[in-house]
Amino acid sequence: MFKKENIVLEKCVNFSLKIIEYCEILENERKYVIANQLLKSATSIGANVHEAQNAESRIDFIHKIKIALKELEETKYWLILCEKADSYPFDSELKNGINELGLILYKIISSSKKNLTNKY
Repeated sequence: MFKKENIVLEKCVNFSLKIIEYCEILENERKYVIANQLLKSATSIGANVHEAQNAESRIDFIHKIKIALKELEETKYWLILCEKADSYPFDSELKNGINELGLILYKIISSSKKNLTNKY
């Protein structure tokens, strides 16, 4: 049995892989604290989206995607710090990636809530 391609999961995995590479660069520059925080929050986005795929209900699905969005917002914060700090390297692709993921996840929440209210 083949699973249908899930573009959101694929984007989350690809973003996480880019974050891993970026955090390795930060660690090489001895920016351990931010690298650790960023790695945790950024990879948690995909983990929560992945977990949402097996939600027990639509409400549970929405809840798990909202957790992913919280992690996304935290990730944005760490990326903003990296972008604004003169002593940090920065990759603008990460900024574009997090913004794209945010648009997708906010749309998923919006659509899921509409479907939830239309159901009852």
